[in-house]
Parts: sequence; structure tokens; C-alpha cells
Amino acid sequence: MTEDRLRWLNEFFGRKFPGATGMRILEAGPDLVVGRFEVTEPLIAGTGFLFAPAIVAMADTLCACGVGAHLREGESFTTVEFKTNFLGTAREGEIVEGRATPAHLGRTTQVWDTAVTNLTTGRTISLFRCTQLVLQPRA
Repeated sequence: MTEDRLRWLNEFFGRKFPGATGMRILEAGPDLVVGRFEVTEPLIAGTGFLFAPAIVAMADTLCACGVGAHLREGESFTTVEFKTNFLGTAREGEIVEGRATPAHLGRTTQVWDTAVTNLTTGRTISLFRCTQLVLQPRA
């Protein structure tokens, strides 16, 4: 992954919903995409813990970056299913990191997994899996 592509991804997603988390993509290759954010007050739910949609936004975004690395000219994609198992959480000031890897790289579908870890505690806080439908260009 070139520095230009990494810069482009961070600028693009920084203006979209995932940017609200403060997430930065640190690595974006065809077999590994890594992102990280600090848990800030706006990301805290009423329970005092990290709001679950912030985790899902990061995980899905990292998977999307990975899918994009495998598309042919003119192809696009869309998420058709995802599942998240929450195993832990994070509090304000802690650092959360996601690491997305492909489980299946087919011609019409891709399946990606993201493990999200609270780097401050070293604990896995979620396991995310999504299926992406590869969309062919219209004639």
C-alpha cells in the first residue's frame, strides 16, 4: 500500500461517518487492514462504556478497505451481511485497534473478519465478520 493510497483512504473516510470516531487507517494491504482510534467522550454510551456502533463502524470500514484492494476495473461492492460478537469494551481515553483479514476472496463475494482489541488492556473486545457482494459493472 502506498503512502498516497493510505492518505487518500484517511481523507475519504475522515469526511464520512467513520471519521466521527477519529479512526485512522494505519495499514491497508490486500491481506491486512489496520485502524485505530482513541475512545473520546462523544463515543461513550449512557453506560459509561464505548458505544457499540463505533466498533461496528470501524470494523466494517476496515473490511471495505480490504475489499477495495481486490476489485477489478469497474467493479464495486456492498455489504450484504455482518455479525458482531462483543466480548469486552473500552472506556474514555483507551485506544482501540481493529485488524481486518480476508476469510474468503471469491469472484462474486468476499468474507472479511475484523478482530477489535482494546490496546490499553490488551483484551479482544469484538469479533466482526462481514460478507461483501462484488458488483459487476452494468453494460
